[in-house]
Amino acid sequence: MMTSEQPHVVIVGAGFGGLACARALGGKPVHVTIVDRRNYHLFVPLLYQVATAALSPADIARPIRRILGKFSNIEVVLGTVTGIDTAARHVRLADGRELPYDKLVVAAGSDYSYFGHPEWAEFAPGPRSLEDARRIRARLLTAFERAEASRDPDEQDALMTTVIVGGGPTGVEMAGAVAELARHALASDFQNIDPRRAKIILIEAGPRILSAFPEKLSDYAKTALDRLGVTVILNEAVESIDARGVVVAGRRIDAGSVIWGAGIKASPVGDWLGAPLDVPVAFRSTRISW
Repeated sequence: MMTSEQPHVVIVGAGFGGLACARALGGKPVHVTIVDRRNYHLFVPLLYQVATAALSPADIARPIRRILGKFSNIEVVLGTVTGIDTAARHVRLADGRELPYDKLVVAAGSDYSYFGHPEWAEFAPGPRSLEDARRIRARLLTAFERAEASRDPDEQDALMTTVIVGGGPTGVEMAGAVAELARHALASDFQNIDPRRAKIILIEAGPRILSAFPEKLSDYAKTALDRLGVTVILNEAVESIDARGVVVAGRRIDAGSVIWGAGIKASPVGDWLGAPLDVPVAFRSTRISW
């Protein structure tokens, strides 16, 4: 039972951090409001499998109200936060509503960073939302369909080339999943092309993939990708990306699909608080019990 005497905690964002905070406050003598622009929690680490048609979106999304429904002191609000008035202690929503708070938790997550080249986002989407994953899946499958319709061997090769930028966890997982899609799931679906000949290229500007992990794990991942037929390019940075592909170290690689996984940045919501923005290299845990 919520009362007016209870402190009001507003949580912005229902990702891993926001849900963990809400669950910790569930059943406590506080009134909790959690607000998110979507009504579902998304298990982001598995988006790459949606992007490569291995999973359905419903497999990695669950209604926020169902996750938190057992807590009578938690209210779920669907809305987009457009501002925070720290003096008045109000969170402003796009529809004009204001949520007063005694304590505020900002857990708005992160987005991809294109390192000063926001125009690359159009040509190289990264898997950060269901919409992104669907777009990547559509591009991958459409590229193979276009290769099937082509009678030019060079064009077929280009369309069946997928470039993944960034050798972190997202890039490595995506490269492996695209390789399995081409080598297995699509292997017998076409008449004029052989998807098993598809080229999957992973580009990392540093000296090794998975640089935040121990070198032994990095080497293991590199060996596993080699076995899947993924070409790993190290110590070379992407210089430009357009509708035709990428330029790396002065040479062009034509590709039917380019996927971004090279870096993330903190949500700009922190700017409204005048707080420094940073993104942790690794998380202790991303486990949420549904």
